[in-house]
This record gives sequence, C-alpha cells and structure tokens, in this order.
Amino acid sequence: MLLVIAGIAAWLIRDMLMMMANFSGMKPEHPFGQETPSAAPDYAQAASWAALPDRDDAADVVPEGSKDEQTTAPADVFFVHPTTYYRPEHWNQPLADAATNAFTDEFVMKNQASAFNACCRVYAPRYRQATVYSFVDQGADGKAALALAYEDVERAFDHFIARFNAGRPFILAGHSQGAVHVRTLLERRITGTPLAARLIAAYPVGFAIDRDEYARAVPDIPVCERAEQTGCIVTWNAVGPKVRRFFDTSRSICVNPLTWATDGQRADFLLNPGAVIFSEGLGVGAEPGVPSFLLPKVAVGSLGSCSGRF
Repeated sequence: MLLVIAGIAAWLIRDMLMMMANFSGMKPEHPFGQETPSAAPDYAQAASWAALPDRDDAADVVPEGSKDEQTTAPADVFFVHPTTYYRPEHWNQPLADAATNAFTDEFVMKNQASAFNACCRVYAPRYRQATVYSFVDQGADGKAALALAYEDVERAFDHFIARFNAGRPFILAGHSQGAVHVRTLLERRITGTPLAARLIAAYPVGFAIDRDEYARAVPDIPVCERAEQTGCIVTWNAVGPKVRRFFDTSRSICVNPLTWATDGQRADFLLNPGAVIFSEGLGVGAEPGVPSFLLPKVAVGSLGSCSGRF
C-alpha cells in the first residue's frame, strides 16, 4: 500500500521531479569559494558586449519588410540577457566560453534584444552570468554566483551611462536572470537618483518580483498601468498550470502585456496579433547540454495572462 501511495504521489509531481533531476545534473562539483572566476570584463572593449548599436550583430535582425532603426533611434536600451550557461564546470560562465557566447548571440540577441532595434540603440553586455543551478541552490554558493554576475552588470550599466548614453532617455530590459539583475539595478542605481527621470520603462520579464517588497525598495518607479505611461515597471512571469501548482504567484507583480491590466485576468486571444519567430539558424545546439524544458515552448506575445493560462 505504501508503494502504491508513493507511486501515485510521484506521478502527481512527475514534472517537478523531472525538473529537479535536470537541475541536479548541472550542479557544480565544487563550492563557489574554491573557484577562481575568470577576469572581470572590460566594458571599454567592444568584445565585452553582445550587442552594440554601431556594429553588425544579432540584435540588428528585423522581420522581412522592416528596418533596423538604431542609427536614428531617440532612446537607448540596456538589455541584460537571461541564463545561457548550463554546464557544471563553473558557478559563473568564463567570458572566453565561445560556445556559450554564440548561444547568447544567436538565441537571445536575435530573438529578444532585437525587439528594441526599431525604437532604441541596443546595448547588451556580456557578463560572468551565474550557472542556472544557482537559482535552486539551497546554500550560499548560488547567491554568491549571482552576486558576482550582478557586479558585472552594474559596472556595465555605469559604463553605459558614462560613455554611451549621453543623457538620452533609456529603457532597462532583461529576461530571467537578466530580470533579476535589472530589478537590482533599479534599487541600487536608479531609484532616488536623476536617472529615474530619464527612465522610459523597465522590463524585467520572466522572473517573479514581489509586489510589496518592490514598492518598499523602489518607491518612485511604480508599476505601469497604461500603455502610454513612462517611468514605470512592466513585468510578468508566465508559468504553465503544472508549474503553478508548486509556486505561489499571488504576490508577484503582473502586468498583462496584451491589456496592461494588473488584476490577473485572462486576456482574450483575439488581442494577440501573433508573434515573429526567427527559427532558422537559431543556434540552440550551440550550447551543449541545454535541457529542453529551459527552452521556450511558445513564442513571445502568445500568452493570454500572467498566471500562465495560455
């Protein structure tokens, strides 16, 4: 009887067990303190950036019939890419890891950062990103790896403001791990400073941001409630019903990207005009060992609500 009960329980949580098994294979075999990180990026060097507006890169890609407008764009975007390093050799990606950099460029710059090239000059730093296991680590190692990654992002942002931005209005954007770092940038570099007046909007998408905690830490950059509103934050973290069983999303900020509503209500599919998918030459195989559950199953723009009712 106990075996039957255990079998039923395992079947009910099989998706979570599969996800945990995938993550366990990515755990570094040594503590963070025993690792010597690669040298910090020098953001005065073009090689330390995955995208810059004055060179040809994957962030320049546009749908057929459209045009890259970065040369005349009135604003800038500082874009922080999501986790693209999944291997267990290190807690933080070595910057010279060519396979991971190629995966970042072809999968993220092409399919995410390029969304901004019609409105903004695109600046996307490379950084010593934390390995994906850092997000499920129960000890201090994962936090230390994420802190090191943030140090790079903050220095890149400071360089962007000092050397590139020249007082122009700007957008902050990031996905997943990038959203975590953008959220921290808002607290450490934007709120309560003159930069807040130049912030068009912040888009830390794909990671849960606690509504009350954010309001206390960043009181002068509210949650966006209208499409024409500026100086505010737009975020959502869509999850499917299987994952939602294990995580409480009730406290998370949720701005529906189809309606701008923050009440968690589902948007009608008719409000979604579709999505553009750059599928050819995606480069998914450029980073070996990427588990399929970490790759997107739906195109950007196809969600119906923040809580994952697709």
